[in-house]
Amino acid sequence: MPNTTTPGKHHKLDAVSTARGVIAAAAMDQRGSLHSAIAKAKGVDKSAVTPGMMAEFKQAVVEVLTPHASAILLDPEFGLEAARHRAKTCGLLLAYERSGYDNTKPGRLPDLLDEWSVRRLAAAGADCVKALLYYSPFEAPKINDVKHAWVERLGAECRAADIPFFLEFVGYDDALDVKGIEYARRKPELVLRSMAEFAKPEYGVDVLKVEIPVNLAYVQGTKASKGETAYTREEAKQHFRAAAAQARQPFIYLSAGVSNDVFIESLELAAESGVPFSGVLCGRATWQEGIPVYAKQGRKALEDWLADQGVRNIQRVNQALDAARPWFAFYGAASSGALAAKP
Repeated sequence: MPNTTTPGKHHKLDAVSTARGVIAAAAMDQRGSLHSAIAKAKGVDKSAVTPGMMAEFKQAVVEVLTPHASAILLDPEFGLEAARHRAKTCGLLLAYERSGYDNTKPGRLPDLLDEWSVRRLAAAGADCVKALLYYSPFEAPKINDVKHAWVERLGAECRAADIPFFLEFVGYDDALDVKGIEYARRKPELVLRSMAEFAKPEYGVDVLKVEIPVNLAYVQGTKASKGETAYTREEAKQHFRAAAAQARQPFIYLSAGVSNDVFIESLELAAESGVPFSGVLCGRATWQEGIPVYAKQGRKALEDWLADQGVRNIQRVNQALDAARPWFAFYGAASSGALAAKP
């Protein structure tokens, strides 16, 4: 049985999807990473980057890019004003988690924003709620049990509010370089086992927001290849298929900070693999090169850059979604309305 079972959730998923039912969403909920990146580009201490700068950057991205997106993911800390300036055709996802993780304890444990709840996020205009979790199936069982309970609580809260729950999980291995070849070899199993875990109905996840299951830099023959090989192209496609087979609900890909070119090539490989992904939530691959523009030249220069290169970036992502399948097709329905009518 699908987790997405109510007409209310169907309606809200429609609000963040294209007319075809594909989730072509932009992500602008970065906080800690954006704060650090602006400071670095300005050549100043992070304390010099004000909340107003964070909000201004987000608003510029929202105003320029949301006419080209089915939805925008924002945070309620710096993004609520920006949300009011999104295109009328653009749905809204709001992030529920604190930025980063608890680095005072082992296991990258998550936490939620103290002053927010799913009810409050919905009241602020959210069509859907997103939570990010750093997760490794290889982590100590005691730590993962805490994370599993955390996701169960979120799923129950979203179910009670009748709002779709997007779970984003990002893998890690504290003993390995996440950009190195050894981690690349481990990544397919990490993504597969994570998808298998959170696809379970007890978590109440409506859409899985997942990583590309391979590192394109180590796929033989790709444009992004560094020369070293962790998998052939055929092996990479099989990793896509094996991970996708774990899903019991729609899943979408995240860009994970890679360049626009690398993300596009990753989506092309997903299409070649024939996996039934339902879209993307793409952040930095669209706008990250605008950070130094903003840091050195200000908002107007950023808006000009976004209107040119930023729009081209998001349009390229949208073109790569031709192979994506409607979220409701995952359940064998021709439309969300048809899904609601299914017994």
